[in-house]
Amino acid sequence: MSEILVEPIPAFSDNYIWMLHDGKHAAVVDPGAAAPVLKALDDQRLELCAILLTHLHYDHHFGVPELIERWPVPVFGPLLNDFDRISHPPFPRPGTVPIDCVTQVVGEGDTVALGALAIELSVLAVPGHTKGHIVYLERERGRLFTGDTLFGGGCGKVFGGSMQDMIDSLDRLAALPNETQVYCAHEYTLANLRFALAVEPANRALNARFEAESQKRDLGIPTLPSTIGLERATNPFLRVMEPQVLETLRAERGVSATTRLASFEALRNWKDVFKTQ
Repeated sequence: MSEILVEPIPAFSDNYIWMLHDGKHAAVVDPGAAAPVLKALDDQRLELCAILLTHLHYDHHFGVPELIERWPVPVFGPLLNDFDRISHPPFPRPGTVPIDCVTQVVGEGDTVALGALAIELSVLAVPGHTKGHIVYLERERGRLFTGDTLFGGGCGKVFGGSMQDMIDSLDRLAALPNETQVYCAHEYTLANLRFALAVEPANRALNARFEAESQKRDLGIPTLPSTIGLERATNPFLRVMEPQVLETLRAERGVSATTRLASFEALRNWKDVFKTQ
């Protein structure tokens, strides 16, 4: 098996554009901005061979037009359905909608073959953050590119799907092998873990993770990739029926959750306002 490196390209204030390369060819996941990608490619003398999009929010694909101007490569991504178009956050200015930048529409059960890199990615549909959100799983090397569905210590907001969609999608990802590496699209880990500690303060694995990730950020090192095993042990959105999670919801939110959906919804709603408390 040839070596394929995965490197983060920082963008905006907290985005990661993931670049897969073999020293000659490269593919990028969710290029919200073109300039940092162009610099990374030029610095390492790499040739772009493909663009992969997990969902059609501006901070994940706004760099596509400039990139394909220089490299007319295939752009893999989900179908821009009407629901996601209408519900898209107004960025970069009110009244705008996502550009139609996908040239190769892919969805559940499809395989993306990147011939130049000799790798294949399985496409999984994970509605919730958006209705059309997908993730890419490289089974051979155990790498998962999750966009805004599963974060380090957290999960994305529910914009285009339902709460049931999101918990089902998270449960699906949590069922992957523990060693699967999780490459999400934002450096939200410490903020997510602060919330997780409010939910499960006695979780030893969580406390240890917060210390370790804090040290990384102090050194300017990304907290990612994570692993499915680490997320299962520390991410409250994958631990919705754990006794301490349920007890905290009763004590702090007045919610007596008896189902996975009820617990997840209570946690997601709490997380949405947690930073203001």
